[in-house]
Amino acid sequence: MNMIKIACLGISAALLGLFMKEVRATFSELISLAACLLILFYTLTRLSSVFELMETLGGYISSQKSYFKILLKIIGITYIADFSSSLCRDAGYSAIAGQIEIFGKISILAISAPIILALMEMVYSFL
Repeated sequence: MNMIKIACLGISAALLGLFMKEVRATFSELISLAACLLILFYTLTRLSSVFELMETLGGYISSQKSYFKILLKIIGITYIADFSSSLCRDAGYSAIAGQIEIFGKISILAISAPIILALMEMVYSFL
């Protein structure tokens, strides 16, 4: 049900923005920004249940908590990079959006290095 509300908010903002672009382009950008902020704030209120789930999952993986923390960091980097690059791309700054995406991918690779090394050690031990 909440997804339907967010989808309706997004579609309404897009249609209102298209209409306002004809009248005044500045209002169109403000409507887009307001809709993005409303959706972001609603998303942040839903994060508490996600964090509770992550804590529960972390309890099951108590022996490898460092890997679980790395996984959470990777998920966070992914969402932040995607969100910020989408905002830049929508604002017309595609080059900056591309650089954010590249930095996010390199950051994920750097953070995941311990997991990759542990996986390689495990494979090497079987040989």
